Amino acid sequence: MTTTNTTNTTSNVVTSATQSLLTSLGTGSGVDTASLVTSLVQAQFANRTAQLTTKSDALTAQITGAASLKSAMTSFNTALDTLVKSGSLATQPLSSNSGAIGVSALPGAKLAGLSSSITVSQLATAQTARTNAVIADRTAPIGSGSFTLTFGKATYSTDGTGMTGFNGDLDGNGSADNAVTIDVTNASLDGVAAAINAKRTGVVASVVADGNGGAYLSLRGPTGDAKAFTFAATSDPGGGLAQFAIGPTAGGNTSITAVAQNAKLTVDGIAVERASNTISDLVDGVKLQLNATAVAPVTLSSTPPSGALAQAVTDFVDTYNQVFAVVTAQTDAKTGALRSDPAAQTLLRSLKGLTSKTLVFGAAAGTPSSLASIGVGTNRDGTLKLDTAALNKALVGTPDAVEQLFAFSTNGLNGISAAVNQVATAANSVIFGLGASESRYAKAKGTLADQQDKLEDQSAAMKTRLTQQFASMSSKVAAYKSTQTFLTGQIAAWNKSDS
Repeated sequence: MTTTNTTNTTSNVVTSATQSLLTSLGTGSGVDTASLVTSLVQAQFANRTAQLTTKSDALTAQITGAASLKSAMTSFNTALDTLVKSGSLATQPLSSNSGAIGVSALPGAKLAGLSSSITVSQLATAQTARTNAVIADRTAPIGSGSFTLTFGKATYSTDGTGMTGFNGDLDGNGSADNAVTIDVTNASLDGVAAAINAKRTGVVASVVADGNGGAYLSLRGPTGDAKAFTFAATSDPGGGLAQFAIGPTAGGNTSITAVAQNAKLTVDGIAVERASNTISDLVDGVKLQLNATAVAPVTLSSTPPSGALAQAVTDFVDTYNQVFAVVTAQTDAKTGALRSDPAAQTLLRSLKGLTSKTLVFGAAAGTPSSLASIGVGTNRDGTLKLDTAALNKALVGTPDAVEQLFAFSTNGLNGISAAVNQVATAANSVIFGLGASESRYAKAKGTLADQQDKLEDQSAAMKTRLTQQFASMSSKVAAYKSTQTFLTGQIAAWNKSDS
């Protein structure tokens, strides 16, 4: 609101109050005390009230403006960060046989030129075992005592249904490396399973119903040949826990239904083993998911995301222009609520500098390292424009460099996402950014509200005082009029009697 508008508002209030006062004083039926007092009070406080209202409206606009800029930058930053982290803008690995080996890119991976050949001769599996005796009542107490669960490496019978040997001392120190004690008290079949699962060792116990009213216990361990396990009742006063024994000496109490073994692969001619079918440390930047054995080599390659990058650049320009419009509206030299706000002005300068800012440090000479170098230019009004021919040339000639501009930065320094994040963080700062501006404006508005309350109290006090004064005056005038009426009547009577 301008000074001229404030002056006009005050003048209008004073004029209205004066006119009301003159009307009240000029009435032939007496003074309208309520109207007169109201007009006088308005005339007294009109200028100060208008000034405070103007300041309050300005502060409200500034608070709203700061919030809108913060929201715009936060949304811009979040959307870009989500896009970059999604992996859709990064070169993706391809598998010639995804049924055997699935592939995905690891965060921050650089997969340009990926080429690898892998065969899978064996998948990693977990040892599973089951009790042979069917228990009629899974909830009936079986016994009390304790079990010892031990991990190690095992050898199995030819048919894989029995354990022929077990080594729980893989480090050779003379004792079991990974042994866990599991205590049970008056445990049923369900209770034994619950006690095993409560230890969270990686061995999962379940009770399986046979469909004929009975049930048996099934145990499944983690994958890998070093995750075979034995299960023995080390304290069994009642003798009811021995039937759950798993190991070379278990006899016929339990059966092995699957053996523990590693995955076996050949990667570019090198034989390797892994304990899991999900592997992230064999091919740089690639997570492998082994789904099936494959004697024929599976070829890994990569494809650049040229189409996704082109769309990302277009979307970035469009979104930037939307945010820029919000910022320029709030910082307009004549009408912007935040035209004098230093944080808003800093944000405007930071946005304008994004196109020329170096986004990839240490880039090879001649390769794109800024938005300007891939065809993103600036119009005279500050908005961005895209030279699609220049972008397509960069995507064809230096696709890796363009990808790096939109790659996720692990150190928060490289790429457009990191640059926008820096701008948004500075803009939203509660120390020197728009967050600080919001706090400053809110504090000023609080102080202004106190002043408005004080002015209202003064106005109310004046209204009370004038009302009392005019009420007293009105009473006296009424008395004078009564006397005047009486005297007028007497004089008229005297004049009549003399005639």
